[in-house]
Amino acid sequence: MKLRTLFAGALMLMTGLSANAENKNPDFISQLMAKMTVEEKLGQLNLLPGTSATTGELKNSPLLQLVAQGKLGTILNQTGVDGIRQLQDAAVKKSRLGIPLLIGMDVIHGYETIFPIPLGMSCSWDLQAIEQAARIAAKEATADGICWTYSPMVDIALDARWGRIAEGNGEDPFLGSRIAEALVRGYQGDFGPENMMACVKHYALYGGAEAGRDYNTVDMSHIRMYNQFFPPYEAAAKAGAGSVMTSFNIVDYIPATANRWLIDDVLRKQWGWDGFVVTDYGAIAEIIKHGLGDLSQASVLALKAGTDMDMCSEGFINTLEQSLKEGKVTMAEIDQACRRVLEAKYKLGLFDNPYRFLDKKRRAKDIYTPEHRKAARELAAESFVLLKNENNLLPLKKQGKIALIGPMADNRINMVGTWAPTAANQKYATLKEAMEKALAGRATLSCAQGCNFTSDSTLQKDAGFYRATPFKDSEKLKREAIETAKDADVIICAMGESAEMSGESSSRATLEIFDVQKELLESLLELGKPIVLLNFAGRPTVMTWEQNHLPAILQVWFGGSEAGDAICDVIFGDKVPSGKLTTSMPQTTGQEPLYYNYLPTGRPVGEDRKDFAKFGSNYFDVRNDPLYPFGFGLSYTTFEYSDVKLDGRTASVTVKNTGYYDADEIVQLYIHDVVASITRPVKELKGFERIHLKKGESRVVRFEITDDMLKFYDHDLNYVLEPGEFEVMIGPDSSLKNLKKAILRHN
Repeated sequence: MKLRTLFAGALMLMTGLSANAENKNPDFISQLMAKMTVEEKLGQLNLLPGTSATTGELKNSPLLQLVAQGKLGTILNQTGVDGIRQLQDAAVKKSRLGIPLLIGMDVIHGYETIFPIPLGMSCSWDLQAIEQAARIAAKEATADGICWTYSPMVDIALDARWGRIAEGNGEDPFLGSRIAEALVRGYQGDFGPENMMACVKHYALYGGAEAGRDYNTVDMSHIRMYNQFFPPYEAAAKAGAGSVMTSFNIVDYIPATANRWLIDDVLRKQWGWDGFVVTDYGAIAEIIKHGLGDLSQASVLALKAGTDMDMCSEGFINTLEQSLKEGKVTMAEIDQACRRVLEAKYKLGLFDNPYRFLDKKRRAKDIYTPEHRKAARELAAESFVLLKNENNLLPLKKQGKIALIGPMADNRINMVGTWAPTAANQKYATLKEAMEKALAGRATLSCAQGCNFTSDSTLQKDAGFYRATPFKDSEKLKREAIETAKDADVIICAMGESAEMSGESSSRATLEIFDVQKELLESLLELGKPIVLLNFAGRPTVMTWEQNHLPAILQVWFGGSEAGDAICDVIFGDKVPSGKLTTSMPQTTGQEPLYYNYLPTGRPVGEDRKDFAKFGSNYFDVRNDPLYPFGFGLSYTTFEYSDVKLDGRTASVTVKNTGYYDADEIVQLYIHDVVASITRPVKELKGFERIHLKKGESRVVRFEITDDMLKFYDHDLNYVLEPGEFEVMIGPDSSLKNLKKAILRHN
């Protein structure tokens, strides 16, 4: 008899049980595990990719056979209620014990309603909107059968060359921690039928890859780990994230997936986290390439370290039973991993109802709704960062002749960015289509591609950058653009990266605009027309030439499914830009890694010093400071900050809107520990508040400075608050010249 009968009886006996119950019911899990063979337990630890196949094609899928045999407990990237139902039927009706499947997917910044890439979302500094984005993503994904997402990615990223900076929240641990918490809350909620389980990644230090090269080595001190890189992981874990994904890199010369100190000591014991740990794709097999043994040895190391689920290496399912016989692992270690996976399924309500995420009616009513699209459009507008606006060129009036030029001007698939589904992209508007709608005949719009993304046609074949924009004759494109723009009153250039130039396995050695795009910009400048540059990118890029030559620059990242409308909202003045950078934007690639919260040197050179200082820590060919600092972003209005007032532990400033538009401002609090037992950063973000001010309006913004804001991990990794002086700085960005200061003394 299958255990479905046992499940029903157990559920009837449990008082207060619901799909949202926090009680993991250890008795229920123990009864189930007592019936399981070793192979069935290992099957629960086995995760393989789906096919997203049609109903007919799935009938003979080897996945169905593995599920029915109890050798596969979780599937990733299988979409569609019909296909997932077949797999769940195989688990519930055909396997010996009827244990339901867990279905996961990379739902990174939306499902079919696509929000800005995470780096873009972070530039909104709008925690409520970010949480809402995760909630909407969960609602849509669960309407299509998905109940587990491999998000949020909370890796601190200091090097813009690293492609996966697009998927994270920038360079700051404080802001990154707050966003991590918001995303976990949004995805998981109370584990209702419209919530899915979050998976925090990549644990740990993945964003610290040397040379900004994906999958590369990471090496750093424990002090730096605890103070700069660990906080967002810890915050997400303590927010209740149900799962954590290991990273590909080494930590202390041991692959993260096999690092017991990292997983067992820090994550589970120090932070008190009790979810399950899954590897990244094929990470156990990659332990072999790190030089720690064959697949059997790698699987043993991973299990003993506390890794619970094997994604796509098939090491656990194929080797651990033999390792158990040989005494290399214990039954208790296998049981612990199996229990954690079963507890996650229990928490998601799958034992109560294996089909709770397979309601076909929801597919029609809960995905890409007007309400969801409105939220995505608003958040996209908040994510854009105005970098330059000479002589208030922006906002543009909806009149005259406008030329829209560039490889992103009429490009559908590249608007949404990395980790976005392509099946639904045909319903997303291009920038040209959105602009035609926004202008509604009040202005004449002409459009030309103008150039390819790069001059290198081999990228079309090798990297797939041109899947939406085939490589064309550059000179012909350029001539067409000049002809299109010569009679225009204003030129809008939609340029930068394509979507696939950032994200996983998309590192760049140079961050400047691609040569063919710069050449087109130079030719357009010769026309003597005002130019607005819309810079599409999944990372901070070098904008030094653009800053020196173009009157207006709007950083639009990749804004998601509603990007076109959101861009029009901002450039035509229906919304006022309010985004602030969450990464430092360099003057040149050679400054990378570049970040605002650096440690002081014994031979410092001022952030804004223009001349070279011999025997100082600087370059002789470029200043140390970024082109645009962390926290920077202009508005169509202006804001004035008063001096900082300290009343005990309360720091306050008065912020006044001194311009001509009602607008939002993001007020930022930084703290510097002047004297400490170890070297401390020159400044650290410790608070922020997003406020709305009408033109002429003033508001007092207050920050309560808690002990936690002043604490740090010392040389012995004790979390300490030391007496002394602290610089309290408040302003519109992290640049010292823009921060108002006061001294706080703690005894």
